[in-house]
Amino acid sequence: MDKLLILATEILTFGLVVFASLAVARLFLEITSVRRRMAISTASDELRPSGVLKKSTVTNPFLAWVQSFTSISDPVDRGKLQKTLALAGFESVSAPAIYVAVRYGLALGLPLFYLFAQKFVAKPATGPALILPVLSLCGAGLVAPSAFVNRRASARKEALENEFPDALDLMVVCVDAGLGLEAAFIRVGQEIGPSHPHISEEFRRASDEMGAGRGRAEALRSMADHAQVECVTSFVALLIQTETLGVSVGQTLRTFAAEMRQTRLLKGEEKALRIPVLMTVPLITCVLPVILVAVLLPPMIDIMRTLMPMLLHRH
Repeated sequence: MDKLLILATEILTFGLVVFASLAVARLFLEITSVRRRMAISTASDELRPSGVLKKSTVTNPFLAWVQSFTSISDPVDRGKLQKTLALAGFESVSAPAIYVAVRYGLALGLPLFYLFAQKFVAKPATGPALILPVLSLCGAGLVAPSAFVNRRASARKEALENEFPDALDLMVVCVDAGLGLEAAFIRVGQEIGPSHPHISEEFRRASDEMGAGRGRAEALRSMADHAQVECVTSFVALLIQTETLGVSVGQTLRTFAAEMRQTRLLKGEEKALRIPVLMTVPLITCVLPVILVAVLLPPMIDIMRTLMPMLLHRH
């Protein structure tokens, strides 16, 4: 009887603890959601930096000198570099000058640091042993910033491709709820900011440009040019064609969202099918030798045990 009473007490205590934990977790989620929405509302009411209003000139004296006396002094070359850096997320007007300064700084600084470090070595390098590392460090200093920018641009492009279907689904919900296209852009940009920052920034940029008085088609084309992602470009072309032909935006977005979900599913399946091929090399190099040893070692031991007495008897 005492054991049953103790068991019932433990079960009751466990149930109360579980219930209290769930209640606390639900309260925490509600508070977090309210705070997030209040933060979004406050941020939307305040003046924040916009992609529409930008500085047109470099104000820093050193960066202005770099811009005037280096390869980016030509506006055409500077514009190409600015576009490349914008794809990586560096949209400041000073970004090309900073990029060139960092590149040449590394190309000169790394070899000089290596030469300076040779003074503290017991046997300093001379001849080819000194020249080759200096040239290698100079080349690395020139190549490293470009590789970093390209890698960051590729990562941003991949993030946009992964985030866009979710943003499109939310836009479909907003349009079905009765919001206009401009209001849907603003709402989607606000709601997906914490979880999908890259596509949220693109939607906010487009909504800012439309709010500043730019035409819808021009703002959408600007969004496609800035994103440089195939799915966003197709989305923009679809919206412009829908507006031109007078077709229902909601039905068009719903169909396109279904295609985007299917495309993302196919990409996931493609990556999953690549796993066996990628696992072949580690299996051959790591697992197969162990299996061969485990299978062949016992027969080899038996053979050695059988042959060794015969060889010793002959000798």
